[in-house]
Amino acid sequence: MKLDRIDFDILEALQNDARISNKELARISGVSQSTCLERVRRLKEHEVLTRFHADVNREAMGIGVEALISIRLRQHANIDFDKLFKEVVQLQEVVNVYLLAGTVDLMAHVAVRDVQQLRELVVDTFTARHEIAQLETSLIYKFEHCHTLPNYRAEANGRVR
Repeated sequence: MKLDRIDFDILEALQNDARISNKELARISGVSQSTCLERVRRLKEHEVLTRFHADVNREAMGIGVEALISIRLRQHANIDFDKLFKEVVQLQEVVNVYLLAGTVDLMAHVAVRDVQQLRELVVDTFTARHEIAQLETSLIYKFEHCHTLPNYRAEANGRVR
């Protein structure tokens, strides 16, 4: 799907506030409300817009500890990466998971109640898997999530923020 300036304006606005009204979105992008609504529908239909979500305060959810778990696997030839990836993604404690190139094969960002739950997750869930050769757990003290993706297509077309 070819995107234009209006599409990029809509995407940027929605990344900053997914609850923005169509009226405000149309004003920002410089089109009529009906055109804006059609553009958003088309962006969803072509899977340019994949989800809308809300950020929730972690403490309100009872999360006291977050960590990154670096996972090195045994013999790659005998591992179904897709299956393992899906199984890790489905764990309740997993916030994000990445399949990587390099010395670490998977990186899992986890959110748990406390260090006891983190220990149980690491020992009972991850080290119990035969595919896993080595784990390294790093506690996260603080992080900030950037909600807006860089727009390299707009830069390539001469549009600069």
